Amino acid sequence: MNRAEIIDLLIEHAGSPIHRGRLDDADVVMPGGNPDCGDVVTVFLSIDRENDRVAEASFVGEGCTISQAAASVLMERIQTLPLNEIEVMDGSSIVDALGRDFVRMRPRCATLALSTLKAAVKEYRREQERDGASSTSDEDDRRDGLGG
Repeated sequence: MNRAEIIDLLIEHAGSPIHRGRLDDADVVMPGGNPDCGDVVTVFLSIDRENDRVAEASFVGEGCTISQAAASVLMERIQTLPLNEIEVMDGSSIVDALGRDFVRMRPRCATLALSTLKAAVKEYRREQERDGASSTSDEDDRRDGLGG
């Protein structure tokens, strides 16, 4: 993309963000922020458990053009993406999408939504482990005659 196209992309996504808004049935709600500049993003993630992928994702937030455009671009890209692909994502793809020259001085703004998204997936994985450990414990109790 040339410079003008990147500027248009940033303005479009910051002004009319895609997948902006709360998800009432989200499996995970993860707030994130950049204390250095005051940008905040909350990611809402609904998981397709059967296929271990994003069923739907959205965000709400406030902050600079770069942080909000990055969140919008990211949410657009991850719809139906497998969780393992999110877990290995790094900031390079979002920085490239927004134009390295534009975000080189503000990489934390550009990657805020990604780090928040990855934290949401990590939290989902922890909840799955807890649920799995809880069901195993319940099954053990029933087998041992301790639970009902």
